[in-house]
Amino acid sequence: MVELNLDDYIRKVPDFPKKGILFYDITSILASPVAFNYCIDKMVEIYKDKNIDAIAAIEARGFLFATPFAYRMKIPIIPIRKKGKLPGITLSKKYDLEYAQAEVEVHSADVPKGKRVLLTDDLIATGGTLNASRSLLIEGGAEVPEIFGVLSLPFLNYKEVLAPTPVTTLIDYA
Repeated sequence: MVELNLDDYIRKVPDFPKKGILFYDITSILASPVAFNYCIDKMVEIYKDKNIDAIAAIEARGFLFATPFAYRMKIPIIPIRKKGKLPGITLSKKYDLEYAQAEVEVHSADVPKGKRVLLTDDLIATGGTLNASRSLLIEGGAEVPEIFGVLSLPFLNYKEVLAPTPVTTLIDYA
C-alpha cells in the first residue's frame, strides 16, 4: 500500500461550529477515493490478524468507515445510534456533553456475547460518546479490545477517559 499524507485530505474549517473552534472535516476524505480507500486499507492492515468478530460504529460518520471495513473483513457491523432511532429492544447509556447530556443506544440482540468488538468513530475528541458506547457493548456481553478513529484530538485527553482500552488512530492533531 502506498502511504499518503492524510492531513492533505482533511479540510480544516476555522470558527465552526462556533468562534474559536477549528473543525476537522472528514467529508473531504470521503470525497477522495484515494484517501477513503487508504483509510479502509489501513484499518484492514491494522486489524486483519487481531481476531475481531464484529465492528461497532457510532452514528453517523463512524458508519461510513465501519461499513466497508466490515464488508472487507466479512464481519457484522453493529450500529450505535442516538436515543430513539432504533425500533427494537435496546441497551442505552447517558453521558455528559460540555453543557448537556446525550444518550446512545444499541439493539441488545445485536451485541455478540463473548465476542471481540472493535469500536470505531471518525473523530475522537473528548471520548465521551465512545466511553458510553463501550459501556453499552460490555453491558451487552461483548469484549471491546480496542477503539479506532480515523483522526483524534489528543489534547482533549480522550485516552484518560477511554483507559485502559487501547486507542488507534490514523492521524492525531495536537
